Amino acid sequence: MIKNLILPALLLSIAVGNAQGKKAKSYELTSPGGQNKIKFELVDSAPKYAVTHGKTEVISPSEMGFLFKNNDDFSRNFEIIKVENSSFDATWEQVWGEKKKIRNHYNQLVVKLQQKDKQKRQLEIQFRAFDDGVAFRYVYPKQISKDSIFIMDEKTTFNLKEDGKAWWIPAYRENRYEYLYKDSPVSTLDTVHTPLTIESKSGLKLSFHEANLIDYASTTLVNTQGTQLKTDLVPWADGVKVRVKDSFTSSWRTIQIGETAGDLIDSYLILNQNEPNKMGNPSYVKPYKYFGIWWAMHIGKYTFWEGEKQGATTTHAKEYIDFTAKEGLHHLLIEGWNKGWTQQWYENHMHMFSFTQSADNFDLEKVVAYGKEKGVELIGYHETGSNLINYMKQIDNGFALYKKLGIHTVKIGHVGSKLNMKEWHHGQFGVNYFRYVLNKAAEYDLAVFYHEPIKDTGERRTYPNMLAREAARGQEYNAWSEGNPPNHVVILPFTRMLSGPMEYTPGVLDVEIKQGYPGKRVHGTTAQQLAMYVTFYSPIQMLADLPENYAVPAYQFLKDVPTDWADTKVLNAEIGEYLTTVRKDQNSEDWYLGSMTNEKARDLEIKLSFLDSKATYEAQIYADAEGTDETHNPSAVAISKKTVKASDVLKLHLGGAGGTAIRFKKI
Repeated sequence: MIKNLILPALLLSIAVGNAQGKKAKSYELTSPGGQNKIKFELVDSAPKYAVTHGKTEVISPSEMGFLFKNNDDFSRNFEIIKVENSSFDATWEQVWGEKKKIRNHYNQLVVKLQQKDKQKRQLEIQFRAFDDGVAFRYVYPKQISKDSIFIMDEKTTFNLKEDGKAWWIPAYRENRYEYLYKDSPVSTLDTVHTPLTIESKSGLKLSFHEANLIDYASTTLVNTQGTQLKTDLVPWADGVKVRVKDSFTSSWRTIQIGETAGDLIDSYLILNQNEPNKMGNPSYVKPYKYFGIWWAMHIGKYTFWEGEKQGATTTHAKEYIDFTAKEGLHHLLIEGWNKGWTQQWYENHMHMFSFTQSADNFDLEKVVAYGKEKGVELIGYHETGSNLINYMKQIDNGFALYKKLGIHTVKIGHVGSKLNMKEWHHGQFGVNYFRYVLNKAAEYDLAVFYHEPIKDTGERRTYPNMLAREAARGQEYNAWSEGNPPNHVVILPFTRMLSGPMEYTPGVLDVEIKQGYPGKRVHGTTAQQLAMYVTFYSPIQMLADLPENYAVPAYQFLKDVPTDWADTKVLNAEIGEYLTTVRKDQNSEDWYLGSMTNEKARDLEIKLSFLDSKATYEAQIYADAEGTDETHNPSAVAISKKTVKASDVLKLHLGGAGGTAIRFKKI
């Protein structure tokens, strides 16, 4: 049941004072539980804000506003013309998710400003205080002038009160978001992507990101001096940051605040800042697990292109469909099915793919029909190569073909440093493109997952056909590069995955990769790969390995683990060190646990108080075998069972780069 509650101003903690003399008024907004506070004031006619958590100052007074074209300063000479305040409390349900019911509870302060010159241009700043963080955004309403607006700079800064350790990836690089995270003091940063996660010297855990990004440029953060971070909007090719006709609404600037690392994962602030579901509950939008003709291409067993080692053939497709049906799954991804794949496809950034014609040796219609006989649905695949001129000419025909064939999900890739060799993936052009495709897919009853996309800002709440996306360095790097180091997988949940579901493509049980490029491997254990299905959230989870590598007892966990959850809890966590997460199955009374560590072996004690106190469970445990770590017998998994209750404590041993996965089956 959804409850909405609007409270009058008198019930909110909003104070008006003379902090800067008679001409300056300050307004304070406190979160419902009192944890977080935002202070707004005009200082010399310029807007500033500050943030505290309890008695700890998080953000010292920081600048706000814009610079428009022709050096038009829209950050000062303001007066306050109206202040509105309210409170909101609602509980809403996800169509699918890591938690079925989510509470959205905040206090809001809206400050309406007007410049004191003849134009009297107005700016509205909306602040929201949650117990798990704060958010604010700008609304530039339609003014008397009808001129187009060119934003050259957004002046929003985050003046951190103290330094801290930041986990970051660089912005404005060729491989978009696909970089290994580094950690260093905030004071040493250059320009970085969000989510940017920081552990401050006071111990607070902070994550800076944005929510509900529509028709605007995405945010990067640049260190300007000391511990001050400034918004650096991703520009168009001509240097303009945002161009709109006569009004705009920025994305929400969000700061998630936690006292533990797990608090960041338990926060739903990003989702809550997006608009409610506009699609209802479409029958074609479903969480699931799937196989794919994919990993074999990445490790070099097959090729993406036509030839002797071609992966996408009708023969291979039927073999994979048979395997998928035998294992009780119902979805199969086949990459490289269409015309246009060559050995140089990723070097030619304006490569021409067809999205309706099958490759030689592959018959799409026959494969789809064979799949239907076996109860297996194909997942569509469009690799654009970032040539959107070519893609936009074909998108309707490509989507119409999938609808005709009864395909309900499409994976869309965007390999390339810039869209159309010109625009960043995450500038306003890319923002609008990815939203356009999502809506276009809905016209054809298609759910979407993106690779090489713009980052997630929570739009899955509004459009539940937005299933997942990559937007980070995923499993494929283990196939053909130096690989992802052990700490990478225990950094991702506290950085990239705070923005939304990630398509990491876990499930490679042959971690030493016996078939493939010499010397390449997964830098972790098989048990850690199992744990990822719980620690890494996505409504669609690939079982990425070759079919023959699933003929092992540990595979049973992958058959059992669901992808849709009623509840999620983080039991213990340290960023880049370890993480233990439990999730309750949406469709049963079972709970699942995933625990992972970096290169260090660990012994953890897990209280089972999350279980039903009136029930007994069978714990089906998949752990690193004795003596197992990244380099010592990494594929060995010890499987055991024991009866447990909510009052019990389990002791886990994780080998270096290892993990544990447990199914708690209610008896």
